[in-house]
Amino acid sequence: MTDSKLRSADPELEHQTRQGLPSLVLAALGVVYGDIGTSPLYAFREALHATGGSGATHADVLGVLSLIVWALTIVVTLKYVTFVLKADNRGEGGTLSLMTLARESLAGRPKWVLVLGVIGGSLFLGDAIITPAISVLSAVEGIEVVAPALSNWVVPITLTIIAVLFFVQRFGTSGVASVFGPVTALWFIVLGLSGAIHIFDDPSVLGAVNPVHALRYIANNIGSAIAVLGAVFLAVTGAEALYVDLGHFGRRPIVTAWFSLVFPSLLLNYFGQGAFVLANPQMAEHPFFSMHPEWARIPMV
Repeated sequence: MTDSKLRSADPELEHQTRQGLPSLVLAALGVVYGDIGTSPLYAFREALHATGGSGATHADVLGVLSLIVWALTIVVTLKYVTFVLKADNRGEGGTLSLMTLARESLAGRPKWVLVLGVIGGSLFLGDAIITPAISVLSAVEGIEVVAPALSNWVVPITLTIIAVLFFVQRFGTSGVASVFGPVTALWFIVLGLSGAIHIFDDPSVLGAVNPVHALRYIANNIGSAIAVLGAVFLAVTGAEALYVDLGHFGRRPIVTAWFSLVFPSLLLNYFGQGAFVLANPQMAEHPFFSMHPEWARIPMV
């Protein structure tokens, strides 16, 4: 088999041959991980609020953090990175690719698989509509911390940003990736550093890696468990992009970006927010922005 035929038979190899792994990793950061990278803005905060106002206690913080840590580990690392990314359809990912693989593996290509594929595509469309709104709105809400007098401008600014983002998508994945890749890489670096600094506020927060804290929290808070789990799920919104964008970048760049930068940065930031809240329970309303010094809040917004 010639090199050209080999590359055409393996889309991931073709991607890496043309652009190089580092370039693809950087591009994947901007396209694949932009959404899950904004989850620290609101996921931990909303999970604390869902506890019913008692979220600043040590047990609640460790319980919520443990749920977030293991949600990221199980849903993203175990489910998507370890298994789902390997289920590609000639290099392409996404719900419809899974549907095609399932239909081809079953005799008679049953229609119920097609129905499931359409339902899955509809759910993904709904997620694709609501998640950018949540991400951008949560980012712009930082204005309320920096300049409370401008709180009335949060929604208009959010709508403007979303309109601009959807407008620039017409330039294609490569154009978006070339701009957002370096910005998102810097964002994750800052996330990790800011979180790591605040872990020293209360190092006991690292105990959240023990899943017992998550199980104990659920067992002791049955009444609010569903609401908290719903908020914890916000920490993994955007994880489906790992599979959906498989055809753009290939498996190796997506996996490399996750383990080398995204996953460690997210964990450090969530732990930092937890430690900050334990040390400053009165500032649990907006832990992400509040844990930064005043000079850094505007750049973070």
